[in-house]
Amino acid sequence: MNSKILFFMLGFIIFPGLSVAATCSQANLTRCLDSVCAINVSSNPSARCQYCGTSSAGTPPTKSGMRSLSLGQSAKYTLSEDELEDAPTDPGQRYAWATEQCIKKIDGCTPDDVSDTYDKLIEQSCKAAGINAQMAALRSEATKTVSKTSCDTDIRACLIDAKRCGPDFSACENDSDFNNFFSACSVEAKGCDEYISEIREDLIASRDTAIENADKLIANIVSAYQSAREKKLNEAKATCTDEAGLNACIKTVCSNNMPNKCEGAQKESETVAATALCQFYTTACNLLK
Repeated sequence: MNSKILFFMLGFIIFPGLSVAATCSQANLTRCLDSVCAINVSSNPSARCQYCGTSSAGTPPTKSGMRSLSLGQSAKYTLSEDELEDAPTDPGQRYAWATEQCIKKIDGCTPDDVSDTYDKLIEQSCKAAGINAQMAALRSEATKTVSKTSCDTDIRACLIDAKRCGPDFSACENDSDFNNFFSACSVEAKGCDEYISEIREDLIASRDTAIENADKLIANIVSAYQSAREKKLNEAKATCTDEAGLNACIKTVCSNNMPNKCEGAQKESETVAATALCQFYTTACNLLK
């Protein structure tokens, strides 16, 4: 065996670390990032969003000693509480800091690996944060005493949304569709029970007026198109008279295109040629009769 080949093969056996570049472990990378961005995630589903997503998700708990490693999670791949003292509090800066620390700790990982591995987890967490925020807002609204005007505004805005009746109520012309959407919007309007009946009557009246006006508008549009079409047709027919149509065309061709202007010795031949060029008037006018 060639000595160079033998030496190369021995290199793989004796120095295995030289043979293959380290591959990023997504599992270990996630453990590391979670130690920065998912503190107490089991009791706080919004943790990743709050710590490393967006400040609009709310401020995460700040009690000391609250972080504990999950059973079986190695400290080798996580950041300690002492290390976390240097972590920024701003979510965006904290994510960047976590990225920097974890690609140092986990061999073979790059910022792209962090993005591919962790962005979707932050997105899921932010969705959970949004749901929690909506629930909190609903609970808060439920405790308020609201006026009929406020209820009418909220239910109307809900009802004429493009996904429901639409601004022109065109999707609620049928009573059953209107009732279904109105019921859903009424449920969302907390504290409005005593006004629901009146608001429903007002909105039905608004719907009927909108649909009636829509029918009138359509009728007006159709009428306008008919008038415009008849006007164009009459104008076209008016050009079919000999003087306005064919003869005018022949005179124009003679004047602009014939060497002798259809006069003198060439009058007859040039006039015949001009007439042939203007024959489209005869064809078109026959179709309009």
